[in-house]
Amino acid sequence: MSVSPRISARAARLAGVAAAATALTLGAAGSALACDISEFSAAATCTGEQGVITVTDKDPSGVPATVTVFRQTGDGAEKLIGSQEVKGSREGTTITFAEDWQPKATYRVHVKAGDQVDADIEPHLTTPDKGCKADKPSEPATPSPSTPAPSTPAETATPTPSAPAQPEEPTSEPSPAGDSNLAETGSNSSTGLIAGLAAAFVAAGAGVMFALRKRGSSRG
Repeated sequence: MSVSPRISARAARLAGVAAAATALTLGAAGSALACDISEFSAAATCTGEQGVITVTDKDPSGVPATVTVFRQTGDGAEKLIGSQEVKGSREGTTITFAEDWQPKATYRVHVKAGDQVDADIEPHLTTPDKGCKADKPSEPATPSPSTPAPSTPAETATPTPSAPAQPEEPTSEPSPAGDSNLAETGSNSSTGLIAGLAAAFVAAGAGVMFALRKRGSSRG
């Protein structure tokens, strides 16, 4: 049985269309499984009071990628924070970089995945306006108790020695009328002299009388 040229041409056309469709399908599938920079994202978050930077890879093809994080400084230079390997998934695979980031800081995140991706995540990561550490309210200063100054003991008055009483000088003036008779007698020396003279006169008179009497008796 011979095949007509018309049928052969038609079969060839159908085979070509099928081949083209297959090629398109495989191309679309390949494109869908390719890694792309748009499948990576970065964020600055907190773990307690510790700051961290996270990078999530949502590449469904699971192409291994290297993620490197740099912190940009004010003078245009960069500081390397760290570099890690990640293998993405449709749900997303997240890696974490420990970084005590400051508010409003800028980080550049670079992704290298084989020969498919070699680019930065755009735009660059800018940290939030507030850091991870909560601002504690300042406690009012507690005045320290002042130490009272030691009281100065009152000085003990030192008694001033009084001068010894000076003895009164004897005076020749007669004692006032209020003095006793004994004092007057002792202080008047002429009274004893008069009494002595009187006694002497009495004795002399008695002697004369005795002599006269004896003389008269001898004459008789």
